Amino acid sequence: GHQVAMHSASHKYAQIYQSTDAFWQDIKTLRQALEPYVTLADLTWLRFPGGSTNTVSHRYGGSGIMQRLKTQTEEKGWHWIDWNVCGEDATAAHPDADAILRNIQEDAEGRDTCVVLLHDAKAATHTAQALPAVIDWFRAEGYAFCTVAQLAELQTAAG
Repeated sequence: GHQVAMHSASHKYAQIYQSTDAFWQDIKTLRQALEPYVTLADLTWLRFPGGSTNTVSHRYGGSGIMQRLKTQTEEKGWHWIDWNVCGEDATAAHPDADAILRNIQEDAEGRDTCVVLLHDAKAATHTAQALPAVIDWFRAEGYAFCTVAQLAELQTAAG
């Protein structure tokens, strides 16, 4: 029930967003690292570091870099996705598991579809601890879980 998607090999904004070529070199490095473990043809989804509307990239690659990257992603026949619900688990506040759950509940309010951003990183020490409660809450609220590819199929079928 899982899907591997691309994000970044380095996650260094100043490096990857200096140009579209730099971004694609970072993705190439990531794909090379993943190649022994996954079928590269299956890696057609990505999430841009900072999201597709981030403004930090403008500092390094100019105001149009994200639009160019989105266009190039689609030209490659790939897909990109953003989150619309955030646990705020990788912020300087280092929220505990209860706060991560509250952040998610607040962001999810009124949404039929939730794409939740959580991190598996040194700064996100309580994320794994929060996950059982997050999953239980979404199930209790009537949500179903799926991969991003399945979500795209559902949204296309819905019209």
